[in-house]
Amino acid sequence: MRFTQIESLTSIFHLRFPLLLLGLLVITGCRQDMHDQPRYEPLEASTFFKDGRASRPQVPGTVARGQLKIDEHLYSGKIAGKPVDAFPFPITKDILARGQERYNIFCAPCHARIGDGSGMIVQRGMRQPPSFHTQRLREAPAGYYFDVITNGFGTMYSYADRVTVNDRWAIVAYIRALQLSQNATIEDVPVSQRQQLGAAR
Repeated sequence: MRFTQIESLTSIFHLRFPLLLLGLLVITGCRQDMHDQPRYEPLEASTFFKDGRASRPQVPGTVARGQLKIDEHLYSGKIAGKPVDAFPFPITKDILARGQERYNIFCAPCHARIGDGSGMIVQRGMRQPPSFHTQRLREAPAGYYFDVITNGFGTMYSYADRVTVNDRWAIVAYIRALQLSQNATIEDVPVSQRQQLGAAR
């Protein structure tokens, strides 16, 4: 009888011991050593540095990640502080398609799909933006539109944190396409393609 009891206890031990080890491993894995390590808090005093400050000055020439904007044309739409009409990269069909997609998401609610300023927001009582097809805006350089998207204008807020730099240029390219679609003349069509237009009528 005693032998049976001892054998039973041994079996229980053999079953529970691995579980105990597993539990210990789980507990040790919950330590916060990586979160609770020696470090200085912001503006904390330091006895290590001679000036007594834990916060160290940046190395000369340090640039924050994503802030190296040496191409003024690309990042501001300007050269020497003046808006430019040229794009900083070639405009392709894919870029126009991307511009249309971004325009329909961010711009069309106010400016409408064709850019005449009669978007759904306006139909709900908000102030109407000017049409892109006015003479003034048709003659505005591409850099002007980029600057407005980046910094806002009037009641329009900045979209710099919502639309990337390349997407802003893509939107500007699509706005140019909208303007051309509503205001093109036969003189704007290459001579080699005018006969095709006539045959399609």
